[in-house]
Amino acid sequence: MSPTQKLRTLHAVLAEGEAAARIPWPRVVVGREAWREAVSLLRLGDCTLLGLWAADGAVHMAVMDEARSEPAVLTIACEGGAYPSVGHLHPAAIRLERALQDLSGVKADGLPDPRAWLDHGRWPLRHPLGGRELPIEAAPYAFLPVEGASLHRIPVGPVHAGIIEPGHFRFTANGETIVRLEERLGYVHKGIESLMAGATIERGAILAGRVSGDSTVAYAWAFARAVEAAWRFEVPRRAASLRAIMAELERLANHLGDIGAICNDAAFALLNAQFAYLREQVLRASQRCFGHRLMMDAIVPGGVRADLPQDGATTIRDLLALLRKQFPELVELYDNTVSLQDRTVSTGILDPRLAKQFGAGGFVGRASGRRFDARRAPGYVPYDELSFDVPVREEGDVDARVWIRIAEVEQSLAIVEQLLDRLPVGAIAAALPASASPAEGIALIEGFRGDILAWIAIGADARIVRCHLRDPSWFQWPLLEAVIEGNIVADFPLCNKSFNCSYSGHDL
Repeated sequence: MSPTQKLRTLHAVLAEGEAAARIPWPRVVVGREAWREAVSLLRLGDCTLLGLWAADGAVHMAVMDEARSEPAVLTIACEGGAYPSVGHLHPAAIRLERALQDLSGVKADGLPDPRAWLDHGRWPLRHPLGGRELPIEAAPYAFLPVEGASLHRIPVGPVHAGIIEPGHFRFTANGETIVRLEERLGYVHKGIESLMAGATIERGAILAGRVSGDSTVAYAWAFARAVEAAWRFEVPRRAASLRAIMAELERLANHLGDIGAICNDAAFALLNAQFAYLREQVLRASQRCFGHRLMMDAIVPGGVRADLPQDGATTIRDLLALLRKQFPELVELYDNTVSLQDRTVSTGILDPRLAKQFGAGGFVGRASGRRFDARRAPGYVPYDELSFDVPVREEGDVDARVWIRIAEVEQSLAIVEQLLDRLPVGAIAAALPASASPAEGIALIEGFRGDILAWIAIGADARIVRCHLRDPSWFQWPLLEAVIEGNIVADFPLCNKSFNCSYSGHDL
């Protein structure tokens, strides 16, 4: 495309491609020129990147038209095992392309950072989703060089104090002021996509629910909806409502825990203890109603595993009453504690332009002005019939991320109340097809961190050919590096917890 040629819309780019499937989003096979046009739309902010993965000698890119809130998938064949880099023009794709390189062996022509990402040189095979080559001796990881007088490095992790997953943080500082943070992740890579290949749908659902344990409901729901989209059937309305109740309970538990943990990192242990108590009440109610504190394996393709017990609605209503009584008192204490506000206000500011460029989801994006919630657009049942707000702030600091969580707690309480008031009667699951033709499906579900993408290809034997799951943390971890610059080292725990990115969900 020449510099003077006007860039086409995503709709026009898709119209000239070869339609491959509708899953339920359109998937279109495109050539290199159309692929580069789509990448340019990402660079300009007209589209948002939702996912990037490889399968069957091709790379698939899920994008969303920002003006229409319409998602689509572009597919490009990897000629000679390579394709035009997305990260060359759109930095949000760089780590995804580095992971593609490690997992599938495909090369992104023009990728600005070709270093290995998930593969630390300790796997029994290289490119487990591609050529499956024998490992080679890996050179030490080349961290970015340090230049300038009076700079020093502070390495942290991958092993951390307390109960926390492993990840390495390398700070470059001038005194106590952080000049740059570089992350290295991949320490909890589990080979989820390799384990999925050839698995039954039932086994795949179990694996999906274990990608990131604190989001087990959201992952299981995303996987289930992708399967249901592939086989083109809808679950019973009661099952959809029970799924939403579980998802909102999961959101409540995590937001309550996060608010308390942020306060704890600012040395306010009292609030941490009080929010931990409320989180515990949510977990206990979840155990009584759905058989597991985290509601693991409660959502299955076709519906849900079990119905609410006879006293389930009463248990949840009692929980809502407790939270409505005690939560506002704790919020008032947070708001009126000057020493706490001194630590959170104006700390770790995420520029709204960066939030938009990286498609930051959940409280990270909404605290920096990005008004996106997958429950609204593209939307899914039963949220299309519910009344709720999507809170947004512009400040982009730790305090704003706390207040978004606070507002989302209040919205989740109202959502669960609506779901209980209008809970349909009837079946809780539909039988999966006994046999089916090869198919593929895709889904986007709003977890507590943000949008979770699930794509699946199913064979004629009803087994999984390939499945790709994308955590919101892929687009949030790089932003943590940006927000910490210019802050003091002691404020990193606050910034880190205010993001609360998933290590496990990112590392797959």
